Amino acid sequence: MYMNMSKMMFLICLISGTLISISSNSWFGVWMGLEINLLSFIPLMINLNNMLSNESALKYFLTQALASSILLFSILLYSMDTSLHYSINFYSISQFMLNSSLLLKMGAAPFHFWFPSVMESMSWFNCLLLMTWQKLAPLMLLTYCYQYNSYYVYFYCCLVVGAIGGLNQLNLRTLMAYSSINHLGWMLISMMINENLWLNYYFFYIMLSSIMVLFFLSFKIFHMNQMYTIFNFNPILKFMMLTNLLSLGGLPPFLGFMPKLMVITLLTEKTFYFMTFIMVMSTLITLFFYLRITFSAFMISYPSLKWSKTNLNNIFLKNIFLNMFSLFGFPMILLIYSLL
Repeated sequence: MYMNMSKMMFLICLISGTLISISSNSWFGVWMGLEINLLSFIPLMINLNNMLSNESALKYFLTQALASSILLFSILLYSMDTSLHYSINFYSISQFMLNSSLLLKMGAAPFHFWFPSVMESMSWFNCLLLMTWQKLAPLMLLTYCYQYNSYYVYFYCCLVVGAIGGLNQLNLRTLMAYSSINHLGWMLISMMINENLWLNYYFFYIMLSSIMVLFFLSFKIFHMNQMYTIFNFNPILKFMMLTNLLSLGGLPPFLGFMPKLMVITLLTEKTFYFMTFIMVMSTLITLFFYLRITFSAFMISYPSLKWSKTNLNNIFLKNIFLNMFSLFGFPMILLIYSLL
């Protein structure tokens, strides 16, 4: 009971730190909110029964401390005399450092070196927080000082690294980490088009990632070979889980295709054809290893256990609404839009 209350308090502080950063009027207030968020997330990561989680907490702390120091130094450069900005070009240096620190905090490429290794040994609940909520404050802050012309290389790094990095992964948490990096590239590009578009994409990403993590957490799945044996008890659950994986990759006609369609449509209207080509190709690579997992699970017969401690009926009832919305949400939205 005491442990649950302490985790709840740290979770409240985590949410408060993010809200302080987003609503602050000064960069020092932003830095303070990010530090509150960092110091609240570290105790949630620590697990006395798992030494690897403590190693992940240490990696996360050192990386975030480095990003916070770079952010603070860039803020100090901003606050210097404006005459120095023009003589020594301090403004462009501080702008570059500020954007790099925010990208490092959320694990975007090419500053992604810590993200898959930290995700590899965390619990699924902490992985979900790291993939979704912990990216909200840096993404929101990046919209305040975003310059596409100077930092367009980050878009392509996120798309390419997120697509190629997940090809040979057997750990599902690492696979979800590279998938998150790829989706970050889509969100960064959507910032360039519209201020509200990346929020829509972020909302869809949170929902689809939560469905997948809920499945993995319910069955305690951490590696790819576990997916092939556990779902032999219930083929419907296997179908729903694997099709949700394809929805996360953006395969039509599932719901995950809708935010990608909105971004591609607006990019083609603004004649960014080369960028659209790179985005579509990176998505096809991610769909390749998702389809490889799906075909292996559906086409190959695996031995199944005679007994299981997991109550599949309860899990099916808990997840049925979210799965139906994920699988058939896109056709439903198109139908409602056509009727209106």
